[in-house]
Amino acid sequence: MRATPVNLLIALVAFVLLSFSCFCISRMTQTSNELINCRNHILEFKGNILHLKNKTIRNRQELLKVLNRMKNGIRQREHLSVNLVEKKVNTLDENETVSNTFEVLKFFFPHLRNVGRIYPDVIIGKEKTGVSFALGISSVKRENHSYLKRALTSLISRMTPSEVKDTVVIVSIADNTEDYLKSVVDMITKKFKRQLNSGSLEVISIPAFFYPDMSHAKQSTEDSQKLERWRIKQVLDFCFLMLYAQPKAMYYLQLQDDIIAKKMYFTKISDFIHNITSNDWFYVEFSILGFIGKLFKSEDLTDFVRFFLMFYKDKPIDLLLEDFFRVKMCNPGETLEKCAERNKQIRVKYKPSLFQYVDIQSSFPVTEQYYKIYCFYFRKYEANGHNKETLETQITGHLSEIIVMKIYSYINRRKQ
Repeated sequence: MRATPVNLLIALVAFVLLSFSCFCISRMTQTSNELINCRNHILEFKGNILHLKNKTIRNRQELLKVLNRMKNGIRQREHLSVNLVEKKVNTLDENETVSNTFEVLKFFFPHLRNVGRIYPDVIIGKEKTGVSFALGISSVKRENHSYLKRALTSLISRMTPSEVKDTVVIVSIADNTEDYLKSVVDMITKKFKRQLNSGSLEVISIPAFFYPDMSHAKQSTEDSQKLERWRIKQVLDFCFLMLYAQPKAMYYLQLQDDIIAKKMYFTKISDFIHNITSNDWFYVEFSILGFIGKLFKSEDLTDFVRFFLMFYKDKPIDLLLEDFFRVKMCNPGETLEKCAERNKQIRVKYKPSLFQYVDIQSSFPVTEQYYKIYCFYFRKYEANGHNKETLETQITGHLSEIIVMKIYSYINRRKQ
């Protein structure tokens, strides 16, 4: 009987120990799982830390790259800003120079004195400067035909690439007709795109405000007034073009839109100019046609323009050129022929002519009225006993050489 309580006690103790062991094992297992979870969390945290570290390193590298790009961009912008400032200053200097060349007009035309800046409407072009030759072409609308495309093709196609690079061809549209202006621009942008992009070809338009009032012509008849206004405008057109071209090149060659250049004309001009021994020449004639083909030193253009503007109402420009030569180079009482002979090295003539006049449809059509004007002067000088050579010289003095040539053509058509 006494053994039973002992057994129960032992069983109770064993149960308690077993329960405690199970509890301990359970707690140890739970603790082990918690430790494993904690270890996993630590490993995960460590992995996140490493990932953040790598990401931070990458971000730092990216930031450094961005910072370097920003620094380079700032340096480039600073460098560009300096260049732009220099370019702007240079452009202003150039524009001031060009603008100053037109200031001479205000002395002769009071209506321009209230105009701030006199400058042509540059329609297309790079406004190229620093070349050896500037070729000026004055163009106006004709009734039924335009020769400008043909003239430009002959001028540009008969230059070598190096000659084109050292030249700027300036087409001056001396006509405010909007349709003609648009047609010229369209033609040139399509046919001469490469020359425009290189800066070797420019198109400008003379602003309408430049011209003075020409309604008070001296001549009595309406037709003669039209002739006089046409002649006056032509002088002014040439003067404006010469002033625009003056800062661009060393030499200036005057042309028109109704000529064709002969083969290798530019090479011959360049070689001829460079082979002239004296630099005291007045101008060089590469054509006998009026004012066409006359080459000037650009530094002298302002003096020529001043003289032309003093007498632009009195004579055609080719005759004003003769007068200027006579004033500058001839002795009092000396004939023009003797003066020209004495100044062969000053007024240089190149033979044969390098430009051919092809105008069939004139910018100023010769009609029966101008034929009558010619006949009037012909009878007048013939009655005074002038010989044929003197007679033609005197008639040309009134009507200009180009107009007389057109009248001769008209006379020949009348005879046929």
